[in-house]
Amino acid sequence: MVYGSVPVKVVAKIYGKTPEWVRYGIVSGYLPIGIATRDGKRITNVMDINCARGRTNFYISPKKLYEETGYLWEGKK
Repeated sequence: MVYGSVPVKVVAKIYGKTPEWVRYGIVSGYLPIGIATRDGKRITNVMDINCARGRTNFYISPKKLYEETGYLWEGKK
């Protein structure tokens, strides 16, 4: 079993979209595979992704990704 977050770039390839699409989807809630945080607080507004406000961290759940897409993350890029 693999633990940890699936990289945004990997998820973008799975969906055939851009990494930005994945980030916005997670923040806005239409892509229910993970969460976005900054300074330990969850981000739910796409306007808060702005890098001038600090780094936004994304956690993408391997289990939720599998449930949504059937893709099994094995920890390889």
